[in-house]
Amino acid sequence: MTEALAVITIDGPSGVGKSTISRKVARVLGFTYLDTGAMYRAVGLFLQWNRVDLSDDQAMRSILAKIHIQLLPGKNEDDDTGVLLNGEDVSGTIRTPEMAMVASKVSAIPLVREKLTMLQRQLGNIGGVVAEGRDTGTVVFPRARYKFFLDARPEERARRRVRQLCMRGEAVDERKILEMTLERDKNDRERAIAPLRQAEDAWVIDTTSRDIDEVTHLVLEVIRAGRKKTTDPREGCNQPADR
Repeated sequence: MTEALAVITIDGPSGVGKSTISRKVARVLGFTYLDTGAMYRAVGLFLQWNRVDLSDDQAMRSILAKIHIQLLPGKNEDDDTGVLLNGEDVSGTIRTPEMAMVASKVSAIPLVREKLTMLQRQLGNIGGVVAEGRDTGTVVFPRARYKFFLDARPEERARRRVRQLCMRGEAVDERKILEMTLERDKNDRERAIAPLRQAEDAWVIDTTSRDIDEVTHLVLEVIRAGRKKTTDPREGCNQPADR
């Protein structure tokens, strides 16, 4: 059997708490946090800036070769990952709901996925990484040592996003956020390349009625106990037990 990589993957749709939980797990374990979503947002922003025809493979290859993305730890414990795009700080620019939709769109482009998957694997092969995204356990790191898939009801995920944006002082329409959440879910699950789905050997945790600390505890409990999820349905349940 091929040896598992020293990588933990945490996948799921938007608004389930992946980013915050991944940061906390990485900090406790002394691992590096890999925010793959931020990378797709940065690429989407760069393509917008350069008004690239997304159907022109030659133009896409040329512009993707010019992209350099650097991920930086947040200044505070709960801050999003900082992002430098070709040396420019775009950390705030990429965190809007509109850029989330752009990221979902460009993530379906084969050339974009090829480039970012390669970059993500280079980081993961070093080991000691918590990778968060939508296909980290199924496509990017299929040999990850531990895999988790977080989920929650769309209405709850939309409410969380509204609270987050309001805390930043942004005016938001909760109905519009819910519509965008559902649209992004559809796009991510139905795209032909690397769709959002649960890895067969991933632990599934519903975060709808759980807070961040509780979910973080469940994830760490599995890792510390060495409880690798088996794909054999006879081997236990699919979700860590409540405490």
